[in-house]
Amino acid sequence: MSKQKREVGFLGAAAIGIGGMVGGGIFAVLGEAVSLAHGATALAFLFAGIVAIFTAYSYAKLSVAYQNRGGTVYFIDKAFGISLLSSSINLMLWLAYLVTISLYAVAFAAYGHTFFRETEFANASWLRHLLISFSIILPALINYVSVSFVEKSETSIVLIKVVLLVFVIIMSASYVNPEHFSPTHWGETSSIVVAGMIIFVAYEGFELIANSAEDIKDPERNLPKAFYGSVLFVILLYVFIAIITVGTVPEVQIMAAKDYALAIAAKPALGNIGFTVVSVAALLSTFSAINATIYGHSRLGFILAKEGELPAAFAIEKNKIPTIGILVTMLMSMILANSIDLTEIAIIGSASFILIFFIVNVGAFRLSKKINGNKPVLLIASLVSGAALITLLFYTYTTNTKAIIIFISFILISFVFELTYGRLVRRTFSLM
Repeated sequence: MSKQKREVGFLGAAAIGIGGMVGGGIFAVLGEAVSLAHGATALAFLFAGIVAIFTAYSYAKLSVAYQNRGGTVYFIDKAFGISLLSSSINLMLWLAYLVTISLYAVAFAAYGHTFFRETEFANASWLRHLLISFSIILPALINYVSVSFVEKSETSIVLIKVVLLVFVIIMSASYVNPEHFSPTHWGETSSIVVAGMIIFVAYEGFELIANSAEDIKDPERNLPKAFYGSVLFVILLYVFIAIITVGTVPEVQIMAAKDYALAIAAKPALGNIGFTVVSVAALLSTFSAINATIYGHSRLGFILAKEGELPAAFAIEKNKIPTIGILVTMLMSMILANSIDLTEIAIIGSASFILIFFIVNVGAFRLSKKINGNKPVLLIASLVSGAALITLLFYTYTTNTKAIIIFISFILISFVFELTYGRLVRRTFSLM
């Protein structure tokens, strides 16, 4: 365990979790939730939050017991050993973060497109691709030349996002129409649950707290509080956002602007100024999220390369910047973001993280004695996340063949790559 000076307190740790969750996800998936759950959208966010809070218990116990910057990667290795399973899941995590970058980029393009609604480019598909590519290329360049910008800007941007969302909620509260929440306007029960699972990607960021465990003061006390506090805060925030969105805007308007639903939700209370302010905030938020995720993703690739789970080139650094990792992250996320639509990206991202969290929950259950975890709670966490994954995959299988093919391809790529590279190359060329 590191003996370096610990400088991050409870609020700092909680901010990491809140910032990881309230990134670009909520701006991207809100319309997706409404399209399935309709008047019960708040319940969908609550269902997803239940999976998150149980998984947060596993992470809290694991983070206290194993305070390591590797976070999820380290926990999986401790639970299952450095094996084909752990290596494949770790690579799956690396791929999952490519999907989140793609999700944020598509959301950036959707909100950016709103500024061209009254122009001749309103229906230009090339503009969407241009905005997507710009939102990935520029953050990648920033990561190449100014790591300090990435690190120093995140706290202020998180604060701006949260304050703005709370402001929209407060200002819109008196415009809520209770009739919009009548059970007659709900989706089917299965659709409400599925909606929660599709939007789960908006919750996944709490796991980033684990990567900072070595820096957190009084970790036995502050780590659990940070995990539970950040997840509970974000559950409440998302539920209120869902209430405001569904309660103030007719659903037909939300569906007409599904990709930028949160901006539409600000109009009843704040008018066109509110629409513009939220759109600008969404651009800032998604851009920031891409910036931070490229930063973390390239360093995840560095860790996996050091363990021999990715090619040694990913561990090449220049001025402590993993240059190859950033380049590969940029190119692969651009291909994904420009190739598949928002619904498919949300499904693939959520399914990937639910799978990874299921494995972490099972791992925590296996390590329950070592991490001083409550075995029944860890069992429930495993069952809840497993049921969530099965529900999402069954729905996707019956409704979106492309998404399920891509998700299964991710699993197969992870498995086959680690089977071949791990066995034939890693033993000889892994970095010490």
